[in-house]
Amino acid sequence: MGRLGTETAFEVLARARALEEEGRSICHLEIGAPDFPTPEHIVAAAKEALDQGYTKYGPANGDPELRREIAAYAGRLRGVTLDPDEVVVVPGAKPILFFALMALVEAGDEILVPDPGFPIYASVVEMAGGKVVPYRFDESRGFSLDRSTLRRAKGGIFCTPHNPTGGILTREDWEAVAGLGLDWLLSDEVYSEILYGEKHVSALALPPLRDRTILCDAFSKTWSMTGWRLGYGVMPKPLAEQVTRLQINCTSCAATFSQRAALAALRGPRAAAEAMVRTFRRRRDVIVDGLNAIPGVRCAEPKGAFYVFPHFGPGAAGLARRLLEEAGVACVPGTSFGAAGKEYIRFSYAASEETIREALRRIRALLA
Repeated sequence: MGRLGTETAFEVLARARALEEEGRSICHLEIGAPDFPTPEHIVAAAKEALDQGYTKYGPANGDPELRREIAAYAGRLRGVTLDPDEVVVVPGAKPILFFALMALVEAGDEILVPDPGFPIYASVVEMAGGKVVPYRFDESRGFSLDRSTLRRAKGGIFCTPHNPTGGILTREDWEAVAGLGLDWLLSDEVYSEILYGEKHVSALALPPLRDRTILCDAFSKTWSMTGWRLGYGVMPKPLAEQVTRLQINCTSCAATFSQRAALAALRGPRAAAEAMVRTFRRRRDVIVDGLNAIPGVRCAEPKGAFYVFPHFGPGAAGLARRLLEEAGVACVPGTSFGAAGKEYIRFSYAASEETIREALRRIRALLA
């Protein structure tokens, strides 16, 4: 347990809620959860599923109908053909990260992990006894992958669009990864449909990586279903069997009525999801322009997801605490995402434009 880390955003959220209970006004820019309601047709499908009796255990690897639909949908998005037997449905995206890494990482294995990066990556690698080998992103080029920091390792974890920076991986980036000769790689693509004019490129789309890739995706972000706890992985069939065994030992199965709602998400109208992305794009422009207008702050424009990762300089971690405690702006210090984030702070713009503008006002006032 001493090797197991945490996700600071949830700790900041808890402190922010405590301050609100004391009567403080808080601008919530800390948590990675869309502030939109789950689309009505998805909620209706869940209610219908409950009425139809989808309240019991289901297959450990997921509803067969949903796995077929995921294989078709995820394959279309990435331009590849996927087999339903390669799909495992789990409660949220994190179990795919956890189960796959527990199945693959042996003591002493060197694993490429992004720095900065989602903190759960390094946490689980280290818990499994692996050695984290960090690679970097280039802020001067919109947090693109710094290929010069990649090197040979047993396996690797990648994320596109990237949390916390909003950068993306290109086909050329994946070709560089393919040249490393990794035994396996985990590609976290939960933000794959939250892009601003860019084309999503998956590791699965490169033939040299196809049979070595574990895709991690979820319903949380695209359809604003964070509380439904439903994700999935696509991986080689032998690994899918082992991940299913881990699921049996841990969670048994994902909630069956949530899986019926997920079917409605994949098959139903996309208007709500597309409108959400358009709104995120407007908010992105507001927060990027607002941060860059503050003396001493620079903020690269993210190409996807709904985070900005501005540079504040030395003392950014202390500033993040002050922003919460003194200014009422909940945010996450860049150190939560690795050593390379020590001069940065992550803000989520999954909040109303009014909240973002008020947060910017408070940040300016505190820095002044």
